[in-house]
Amino acid sequence: MSELTPSPDYAPPLPDGRQSATALAVRRGTGRLLQNLGFAVLPEFTLATGRRADLIALKTDGTIWIIEIKSSLEDLRVDQKWPEYRDYCDQLFFAIPVTMDEKLLPEAAGLMVADAYGAEILRETEIKSLAPARRKAITLAFARVAAHRLHSLWDP
Repeated sequence: MSELTPSPDYAPPLPDGRQSATALAVRRGTGRLLQNLGFAVLPEFTLATGRRADLIALKTDGTIWIIEIKSSLEDLRVDQKWPEYRDYCDQLFFAIPVTMDEKLLPEAAGLMVADAYGAEILRETEIKSLAPARRKAITLAFARVAAHRLHSLWDP
């Protein structure tokens, strides 16, 4: 790969057309909550498996959360990859719109409800601490992706 070729861990921070308006609203509100809780947040973060987490959040103490956005019942039914994210975070949450029935979501993850203006945690989830080597790898990847995205804002 040449120096002019974008890094493979780069992903544009803007919606890529796959997200519905509802999912984008949930993402925005959830991001606001996470920021208020002291997390730095990245959308569409590619994990080592090649899967993309809807949101990944990193706190100053190194805590890592992954939030899987489910915008509808159909979205929940067709997308069953979310259990794979558990190995890449200390806590895994679903974030859903206020119009979605919270009873439909598996209890294997925490639960947030959101609109475009904010979010609330309805259900906590068990904390499963990452192994130090994996935490370091994810934290470094988080930093690289954030830096690439920031760079693309001033040098598109």
